[in-house]
Amino acid sequence: MLSESIKNTLTKHHQERLLSYLATADKKDRNSLLEQIGGIDWFFLTELEKKKSGAAGTEDYYAPVKALTLSDIRSDEDRFRETGVSAIRDGRLGLLLLAGGQGTRLGYDKPKGCFNMGIDRDLFIFELLIEHTMDVVRETGCFIPLFIMTSDINYGDTVWFFEEHNFFGYDPSYIHFFKQELYPVTDFNGQLLLQEPGLLALSPNGNGGWFSSMEKAGLLPKLKELGIDWLNVFSVDNVLQRIGDPVFLGATIESGKACGAKVVYKNAPDERVGAICTKNGHPYIIEYYELSEEMQNERTEAGTLSYGYGVILNYLFPVNKLKATLTDRMPLHIVEKKVPYIDETGVLVTPDRPNAYKYETLALDLIAKMDDCLVFEVEREKDFAPVKNATGVDSVDTARELLRKNGYAL
Repeated sequence: MLSESIKNTLTKHHQERLLSYLATADKKDRNSLLEQIGGIDWFFLTELEKKKSGAAGTEDYYAPVKALTLSDIRSDEDRFRETGVSAIRDGRLGLLLLAGGQGTRLGYDKPKGCFNMGIDRDLFIFELLIEHTMDVVRETGCFIPLFIMTSDINYGDTVWFFEEHNFFGYDPSYIHFFKQELYPVTDFNGQLLLQEPGLLALSPNGNGGWFSSMEKAGLLPKLKELGIDWLNVFSVDNVLQRIGDPVFLGATIESGKACGAKVVYKNAPDERVGAICTKNGHPYIIEYYELSEEMQNERTEAGTLSYGYGVILNYLFPVNKLKATLTDRMPLHIVEKKVPYIDETGVLVTPDRPNAYKYETLALDLIAKMDDCLVFEVEREKDFAPVKNATGVDSVDTARELLRKNGYAL
């Protein structure tokens, strides 16, 4: 028997199909679903209604931004480094690794960080990232707290992999694993889908949901306890990136700006990377497919691309500013996907075309919530080797070549 409260909630949100399923489900499946329903924040349906109604927003104004260029950084590098090293030794920096993805696009069915970049020896992506971090540990003489966000799918494999490899030499007492928050998946009419009897179809909340996921995992008191003021957020995709970079940290602190973003100068106007700019006066990352042809090719008086600085998903955020995003909702991006589901008769349906919406937050929207941002240029061949594809552009092959150029024996 369903309570009036549950009936009213599901009716209010037009979940007629789920109501019908609950009426006939066995006790175990019904209780499981009722527990899941009780934890749902229905905000995603409000965003879906906006999408369906085509509600128009205000006209947006984009403008280029200036960067702290490589030459600027070199002239003040010693001072920036001293400031950053001091902050790290004072315990003000934490690291946040976004590692929830699987290696599916690499033809690999385990966590992406477990992928072996070596040819004649083992050299795992996680191992490379820890090696880069250990450079800073040796420079500063102290370990930096490292928070690793996994997904519900790869949490166990990720923790096991680190334990199996003795955390690649990193002090395990400084490493904290947690799972990314999940959002419900719906069909195109906003009806919740079932992954299996008694279990809603759920999906990770996007790469902008890491801070709310930390909060749900109960880690914010740990940040306060450790005295962490800044979080260096980076993705598992880039096997060359400098992590906990004291120069980047020092430059961001000295700039007085609300956050920092590492960038590379685009290798072509149409390179498929997000470009940092301002939108309505706030820092913003405009995706490559959002750039008009005019913006893509616009140039400064010096002849450089106006929208020429591409982000590499390596950011510095102040913890105090991030806390405000927990009450000021992040916008949801609604993406069409193919999602297997249980139909009304209990049969598993595997669609051959997109049939559902996933709801995601994006890191670019966290940047947009900051007052300003230090745009910090890095050398492409020393700090940017993305592994997104098995072959071709931004692939295992191209990343291996860059690793070789930087002295790695594979």
